Amino acid sequence: MAGRKDPALAKRATEAGPAEVMRYPNRFPETEHERVSHREIGRRLAALLGVPFAGDCLPGQPGPGRCYYVPTDSLIGLEEAARLGIRDERDLFGGVVPMPFMATKAITHPLVEASAAAPRGWSAAFAERVRTSVLAGFSAFAPGDAEVAAQRLLARGPVRLKPVRATAGRGQLLIRDAAQLEGALAGLDADELAEYGVVLEEHLEQVVTYSVGQVRVGGRVASYCGTQSLTLDNQGETVYGGSELIVARGDYAAVLALGLPEPAQRAVTQAQVYDAAADACLDGFFASRRNYDVAQGYDAEGRFRSGVLEQSWRIGGASGAEVAALEAFAADPRVAAVRASTLERFGAETPAPGSAAVLYRGEDPSIGFIGKYVVVEAYENPQ
Repeated sequence: MAGRKDPALAKRATEAGPAEVMRYPNRFPETEHERVSHREIGRRLAALLGVPFAGDCLPGQPGPGRCYYVPTDSLIGLEEAARLGIRDERDLFGGVVPMPFMATKAITHPLVEASAAAPRGWSAAFAERVRTSVLAGFSAFAPGDAEVAAQRLLARGPVRLKPVRATAGRGQLLIRDAAQLEGALAGLDADELAEYGVVLEEHLEQVVTYSVGQVRVGGRVASYCGTQSLTLDNQGETVYGGSELIVARGDYAAVLALGLPEPAQRAVTQAQVYDAAADACLDGFFASRRNYDVAQGYDAEGRFRSGVLEQSWRIGGASGAEVAALEAFAADPRVAAVRASTLERFGAETPAPGSAAVLYRGEDPSIGFIGKYVVVEAYENPQ
């Protein structure tokens, strides 16, 4: 987390910065709205760093010079990072993980048994460190382990099965009984399961999802807490609709100092635990963009529950708001906090908010008409 003393970063502080910013497409397939909005965020990051935005790298190939990269997904493998010239968080907007599963929500929960199947690099220590900061659940990398995990959780109430590489809540299944479990397990791909895993987690009602995170770009640090909203896409499916963030200049302590309501403060402290566990347990991991989804709601017995669902160490749905907040802090050193929001709206009949910056608005061939917007407002501390 920001504030820790890293000798390597201190040594690099005297080195010249990047010569240009380039988007690095490493997540496929890629939709048009993602490609366009990520390029716009790349241009704004380049302006913050005081260098040109040079467009896209060819997939799998490094830029021509000293680049600051904006990957479309977490970089997998220290070898790829080294080949691109990425040495630490100062070289990219996003993160680097040694193994594929580490970039997914699979790291959030323990295995159902110590002897259960696990990929190379699995950290039992991580799951133990975050145990009190996540919901009840298991990660599984084999069908038999997934079945045992689901049966244990079903004894307590409904279970949510989550494909670990899906985004925006897509692909999740709610399992209430053995018949539904059998059908869900039959639909799992064996190769995908062995490499990336699947998450089985307690289902909550009346859920509020917080976004907690931190970005560090060009020596500037911003941390935040906010809530996510849902909307209907063009197929009528409930998906991510945006985030409203309270963003503070500085570390998480600056967010907690704003006097947010207790549920929000709990979300921040749980995200801090998860973030610290990643630094401690995932050897070789580093990231400049760290975002955590924290769900709060009620379990099958009506008990209030709160826990981190997953991490995002890549450009994401809230990144437009994150960068807009950094721009506000860069423009006026007196600004200590702002309210920054992203909005995703489907359908051509839905107008753009009047005060919003447009990241994308148009007909995406894969999902239909979508608008993606960013709004930044002054934050008035209620204290």
